Amino acid sequence: MSATTAPAPRAPRRLAFSALGVLAALLLTVGVNMLADRLFPRARVDLTEQRLYTLSDGTRQVLRGLQDPVTLRLFYSRRLGTAVPVYGAYAERLRAMLAEYVAISDGKIRLEVLDPEPFSETEDRALAFGLQGVPVDQSGEQVYFGLAGSNLLDDERNIPFFQPERERFLEYDLTRLVYELSNPRRPVIGVLSSLPLNGDPRMMMMRQMQGLPPGGGGQPYAIMQQMRQFFTLRDVAADARRIEDEVQVLIVAHPQNLPEPTQYAIDQFVMRGGKLIVFTDPHSEGQAGRPGPGGQPPTNTASSLDRLLNAWGVEAPSDRVVLDLRGAWRVRANPTDRVQAVDYTAWFNMQGDSVNRSEVATADLNQVTVASAGEVRRRDGANIEFVPLLSSSDRSMLVDAARVRSEPNPTQLLAEFAPDGQHHAIAARIRGQLNSAFGDAAPADADRPADFPAHRAHTDGAANIVVVNDADVLEDRFWVRIQDFFGQQQATPFSDNGALLANIADTLAGGDALVSLRSRGESLRPFQLVDDIRRDAETRFRATERTLTQRLEQTERRLRELRQGQGGERGGSAVITPEQRAEIDRARQDIIQTRQQLRTVQLELRRDIERLETLLRVVNIALVPLLLTLFAIGLGIMRSRRRAAARA
Repeated sequence: MSATTAPAPRAPRRLAFSALGVLAALLLTVGVNMLADRLFPRARVDLTEQRLYTLSDGTRQVLRGLQDPVTLRLFYSRRLGTAVPVYGAYAERLRAMLAEYVAISDGKIRLEVLDPEPFSETEDRALAFGLQGVPVDQSGEQVYFGLAGSNLLDDERNIPFFQPERERFLEYDLTRLVYELSNPRRPVIGVLSSLPLNGDPRMMMMRQMQGLPPGGGGQPYAIMQQMRQFFTLRDVAADARRIEDEVQVLIVAHPQNLPEPTQYAIDQFVMRGGKLIVFTDPHSEGQAGRPGPGGQPPTNTASSLDRLLNAWGVEAPSDRVVLDLRGAWRVRANPTDRVQAVDYTAWFNMQGDSVNRSEVATADLNQVTVASAGEVRRRDGANIEFVPLLSSSDRSMLVDAARVRSEPNPTQLLAEFAPDGQHHAIAARIRGQLNSAFGDAAPADADRPADFPAHRAHTDGAANIVVVNDADVLEDRFWVRIQDFFGQQQATPFSDNGALLANIADTLAGGDALVSLRSRGESLRPFQLVDDIRRDAETRFRATERTLTQRLEQTERRLRELRQGQGGERGGSAVITPEQRAEIDRARQDIIQTRQQLRTVQLELRRDIERLETLLRVVNIALVPLLLTLFAIGLGIMRSRRRAAARA
């Protein structure tokens, strides 16, 4: 019988090959990263859920269109990030985004990151650029977190201090700053209106003849005075045949009986790429309260631009108004009514979900007031982007406009109010490729000059229009209080109507690039599940706490009654019987026990919340490594079994 020689063990050789394989993988990983960093320096992979680090097409358009260099100086105090970690995380995201701006601009953007230490020249530069310093502790030492930009003409723009609350609009703020530095001229806004937005000379002359002081009726609207601080305003005549090319945004407010040549001029302005803001109105409260040339208010207080808007896929009806119970103004009731004041549902403030928080123009508005406003809606089959900016609440309805035009009855409107449960858009942004309302040819006009621009049948790109079916948002009395202070007019806004128009005009004047930017997500995302569980836990514990608190108050009240000696009085002093003394002792004991239970409930509330937070943090931090470890172990076991089966 011959003996069989056993094969030499191969375990050491396999172990050596495995070690060499791991080493080769590490070297390959490092080499690939170094090669990619050298050959593809701009390559990025954004794995965040809301694409926080991916710049929009509008930003890329602005950056690639830069002609002259723009210098950005980020002043960031490292001590701020150490003291408040939220700002540290925000600064990291800001630096990463600015690095993307530099890479995409092909060197047109120059970035400097500076740490303004106290009493340094860098701090002096930050203050000279208008940045805001804030104290981080009681020592009073100032820290900075702002951005200053400049161009070759020494024009400057800045963001005084980056607030985490505005992180959703970080990209918009940065792109707008770069855009303004590359386009330093003030935007030109054209204004065409049948309302006396720039004042009524006739009324001002009447006040002078009557010896009245300046101010009051006849003065320019406060909203126009505010707009002049940011824009160059140009009046456009109501019979204009052409909108000048230098006008970037055209405001058409309360258009009444516009002649066909003027409507054609507006149409062609939009076809050539101009931005348009339209304020129509089913019933102008301002016009109804202002005497006409004959001394009486006009009978026609409605306005529309149906020919143009309908051709562009939008409807703004002038025969219906929106009533809203939420935010309705309290007004004086009719003299015949028994009540003194009543909610007038045709005048209301829009807050909360009535204001679109995802749009840059309306995100920071707290309240907008409208009066006898109409609805804006997209026409059936229209191929446009329709985004409501302002909407009524679900406690609203539509009624015939005639009910608010002539001697409206607020009490009757309230008594017959029946909400339809729908949100009615009052202001909306429209974007899309539009066709001319005049078809393929211009209307016949014998007076048209020979050098008149050629007719355009459609827009070359996406047009941008904002339609507001209420012109009363411009009226002073619905958003600002104007008082005379030693001969000076002081305006105190109580609604954000002025900011609404300024924001819309500012956004549209920035061109398609800025209009296309939207709010983004926030990198500082809380534990949503923890917050939901916390709210549920607080609801349960607060109910128990409220019950115990009521019980404690009742017991303490009973104890006070017992201490007064309700069994009788002798000589002005209270006499407490033994039975009452025993009841007082029981009440004291009950109070002690109730307070102990109350403290236990409050302690359990905090303990449960902390336990949930700790558990979810551990899961979020350790779950992925744990799953990878289990996957690796399972893969190793499967490979071992396959090798064992192959040898067998």
